[in-house]
Amino acid sequence: MKVATAAYPLDWFDSWAQYEDKIARWVGEAAGEGADLLVFPEYGAMELSTLDGIEVSRDLEKSIHSVSEKMEEAAKLHLRLAAEHDVHILGASAPVESGLERPVNRAELYTPSGGRDHQDKQIMTRFEREEWGIVGGGPLKVFETALGRLGVLICYDSEFPLLGRALKDIDILLVPSCTEALAGYWRVRIGAMSRALETQCVSVMSSIVGQNDWSEAVDMNTGTGGVFGPPDRGFPGTGVLAEGKLNVPGWTYATVDLDTIANVRADGAVLNRTHWGEQDNRVNSVTKSQLF
Repeated sequence: MKVATAAYPLDWFDSWAQYEDKIARWVGEAAGEGADLLVFPEYGAMELSTLDGIEVSRDLEKSIHSVSEKMEEAAKLHLRLAAEHDVHILGASAPVESGLERPVNRAELYTPSGGRDHQDKQIMTRFEREEWGIVGGGPLKVFETALGRLGVLICYDSEFPLLGRALKDIDILLVPSCTEALAGYWRVRIGAMSRALETQCVSVMSSIVGQNDWSEAVDMNTGTGGVFGPPDRGFPGTGVLAEGKLNVPGWTYATVDLDTIANVRADGAVLNRTHWGEQDNRVNSVTKSQLF
């Protein structure tokens, strides 16, 4: 299959039609290049808050409610485009009011057959928990699709190995991200590459790019798209299948072969996924050695 992952700039909208046109243009471009799976970034849906004006988009709390209430209409748009172009789409994540005490950070997966499900972020960054009040949502999921088994670790979640291990049966890991600084981008990228190494799968990272003075939540963004695999048989020696140019908007494409993933898991130069359990009794028997 061919995957497309976004370096996605946010825009100011004066009408819903402008948003529809933008998403349709992005999806149409990737589908036109033969992409089967499209990955938008974390908090890319925050641009919907601009539809309610600058007072709302700049306010952390008001912008949550503004975006959350528009996500059902956004879902209808993505489902229509997925069917029209025969593609799977991981939509840009959004703060969503889901019945918990505070909103969750949710990314939705749409299939061309009309399938729809979501993945909530598990572990919050300091900004999300200390300033914005976003909380961890529902459980991790393995999505069985016509393209294979997919999993989603939203941004910071990709930096936690046990979350990745919980998704050990997936073929492709999607990592939508929103990172302010270069250091943040590299933390998530290293996490995405590490999860690909440990699970011997392919990870697909997307990013927001650019500056937005109309928002406190997504005002500065650094990143690009990237597709990574284990640096082993059938994959590049660097583990990098494709990467975009930093902070340059657009799609990054890569071809992913599920047989290559199966082969490296069965007969790679190393077998990280298979040998994972051998850590257990060793980490439980750490001893101290005093050398002073």
